[in-house]
Amino acid sequence: MHRIPVSGPSITEKEIAYVTDAVTNAWYANANVYHERFERAFADYHGVRHAVSLPSCTSALHLSLLALGIGPGDEVIVPDCTWIASAAPVSYVGATPVFADIDPVSWCLSAESFAACITPRTRAVIPVDLYGNVPDYTAISEVAQRHGIAIVEDAAEAAGTRYRGRAAGTFGVTGAFSFHGSKTLTTGEGGMLITDDETVYRRVLVLRDHGRRPGDTMFENREVGYKYKMSSMQAALGLAQIERAEELVTRKREIFGWYREALADCGDLVLNSEADDVRNTYWMVTAIMPARLGGKAESIRRLGEQGIDCRPFFSPLSSLDAYAATPQAQAARARNAVAYAVSAHGVNLPSGLNLTREDVARVAAAVRDLLGAGAMQAAA
Repeated sequence: MHRIPVSGPSITEKEIAYVTDAVTNAWYANANVYHERFERAFADYHGVRHAVSLPSCTSALHLSLLALGIGPGDEVIVPDCTWIASAAPVSYVGATPVFADIDPVSWCLSAESFAACITPRTRAVIPVDLYGNVPDYTAISEVAQRHGIAIVEDAAEAAGTRYRGRAAGTFGVTGAFSFHGSKTLTTGEGGMLITDDETVYRRVLVLRDHGRRPGDTMFENREVGYKYKMSSMQAALGLAQIERAEELVTRKREIFGWYREALADCGDLVLNSEADDVRNTYWMVTAIMPARLGGKAESIRRLGEQGIDCRPFFSPLSSLDAYAATPQAQAARARNAVAYAVSAHGVNLPSGLNLTREDVARVAAAVRDLLGAGAMQAAA
């Protein structure tokens, strides 16, 4: 019986042809052809003016904060449950990350907790579109506008997601995307920053190229910047993927539908939500297991014994060694009850784009067996 991986991309002849052409021809005068095509296609898909291809979503968040002038003495609010890449760029620029609680239904940043975490030092907020879902951007935007706080949207996991008809990644001054190999759209590794702000865009172009202005041919570095670019082969792969974006989103939603149907009568299991005004792309199909199973690590271990690879719901940032000793983390641990409750029992089920309906049925059967065994143990 084959092992079912937790994630993976969809690669077709289109991707292979584009990358082959890039490695063959995207040199010399054609070195930037695929970058330009990818950036234009990505910007058009999201309905924005500018897109900048980068080596990661982390670099997109880093450049966003730098372009906004955020640094030492400033605070930036992030949801407690997310990958550390959402908060690490705050530390890179010398600012202080403040960890807010998440909403119990969407698992994304709680607007109420965001508002409660604001201080006179708060300069920005980084909402995270967790696992393909989005927070209540209407409420978050209202709070941010009232307090003069910039929104930097971490849409790493939400390419193709929409909120009230509007694309994820377009609710802030900038939006940041990941093209890691596990994502719905991939370039292997890579990222994208999108924006309608001309000043931010121009600043990002300088900062990502060692402080060198666009069009400079004399290698005159006006300041110390960063080496944040992607290769033409990655851009070619990304172009093929964004041209297939709706196909890939449809497939992700189909896979989630199979899970929802197969687990429909498991009343003590909670799967990803989708509000009426949201199109969730379900980057990861996530199950919040009942407490009687003993926590996410135990569920992952037991499913792994059956050849099913899973991964844990992100642990609260305030619980990680990287931040645990900070005053902000200590305060978050006392405040963020939802983040700690959800994370403790959350498991990402196999969600790769190569899954078959038979694979999903096998995973669902294993989950149902796990729930049944847990119920018998609890009764005993």
